[in-house]
Amino acid sequence: MENNHFHTIVIGAGPAGLTAGIYLSRAKMKTLVLDSGIAGGQLILTHEVANYPGIEKISGYALSENMRKQALKFGCEMLSGISIATIDFESTMKSLSLTNGKKFTADTIILATGGRSRTLNVANEDFFKGRGISYCATCDGDFFQDKEIAVVGGGNTALEEAVSLTKYASKVTLIHMLDHFQAFAHAQEEAMNNPKISFMMNSRITSFNGVDKLESVNIENLLTHEQTEMKLDGVFVFIGYEANTDFVQGKCIRLNDRKEIITDEKLQTNVPGVFAAGDAIDKKYRQITTAVSDGTIAALNAIEFINTRKSLQANHANSLIV
Repeated sequence: MENNHFHTIVIGAGPAGLTAGIYLSRAKMKTLVLDSGIAGGQLILTHEVANYPGIEKISGYALSENMRKQALKFGCEMLSGISIATIDFESTMKSLSLTNGKKFTADTIILATGGRSRTLNVANEDFFKGRGISYCATCDGDFFQDKEIAVVGGGNTALEEAVSLTKYASKVTLIHMLDHFQAFAHAQEEAMNNPKISFMMNSRITSFNGVDKLESVNIENLLTHEQTEMKLDGVFVFIGYEANTDFVQGKCIRLNDRKEIITDEKLQTNVPGVFAAGDAIDKKYRQITTAVSDGTIAALNAIEFINTRKSLQANHANSLIV
């Protein structure tokens, strides 16, 4: 990377960022993809993907690795394990520096930093992610056919997904810390009228147990402090979602009240030349396929932005010569 100027710098190497890298580099745009971890994002935590069009079954790691290799094949450059020290979005020439001292400039930036489901932050939760603990019913519900599972949460998503999961599970226990739900009345009514769903109110999970996969959870009653162990095949956690936008908060990029990046139909932010894609943006659905779609749209519009600017600059230069 002797020449540290790029047509586009993509920040984030999940499905959205890798897709943007594929489209940009295939269009002969000099592209750099940066990520604080390793390529794949949350996708690499998914044990099995069974709803990606055209692929019957694949691990999340294998799918992300295919995307990474495809982007590299087209000439995309990548750096993993990086930390951004400074970034300038507002100048015509975007620039950023890393904590290791490396500096880069770009015509455009695509923010594809993804997001993360809020976790319970209890014992063994990290270990059992993808081994019985899930944060996505659409992604993983089918793996719990005729199994007993629990759903944690009390909002609309928790109740709606609990109902959805009864299509697969033999029994769903909804665990909530309060004595009431925060969901809309119709969501509560639908869950309460479902014979497969039972409720544990004023309760919380204190640990996840098992060897290679989840086998049981410990539950505390918050009123009596009594501890019980419940055997379960899976637990779905729906207590909220957080966009990975910490490093842009307080800067010029406009965010909503959930700290998600606000974009227009071209997936451009309020700053010209800065686009965003994937789970970090303000949108309803968060799936691998929607992230891939976002990455495509952001990349194509970044290409259009660059070409339009070049055309305007060329016209301006010709008018000066005349």
